[in-house]
Amino acid sequence: MRVLLDENVPHRLRHRLKPTHEVSTVQDEGWTSIQNGALLAAADGHFDVLVTFDSNLEYQQDVSGKSISVLVIRTRSNAYKSLTPVIPSILEALEALEPGQVVRVSGLVPPPTSHADDYRS
Repeated sequence: MRVLLDENVPHRLRHRLKPTHEVSTVQDEGWTSIQNGALLAAADGHFDVLVTFDSNLEYQQDVSGKSISVLVIRTRSNAYKSLTPVIPSILEALEALEPGQVVRVSGLVPPPTSHADDYRS
């Protein structure tokens, strides 16, 4: 699978996706600062999936009917440390992606319950 990492995705993820996937970055391709629509158009046909932290992309761009898919990662931040726990889910999602599909992988945990809940009888 040909994977394109968006500008907001740590490049270190590349090493966790190889050797099973061919991985490039927006920067490698010379597409830095290209808006989402133009980026998807440029990547469509060259890559199978765009991996991004841009959760608005799926609402701003229609990928149905395209050969590229979008994998949106949702974690506390886009720091590699926040990304690490969801890497198994990312790998699993990549294997199941279909062209023109948007898939979300989330590492967000719900906020802790209040201490008042601990004292209910």
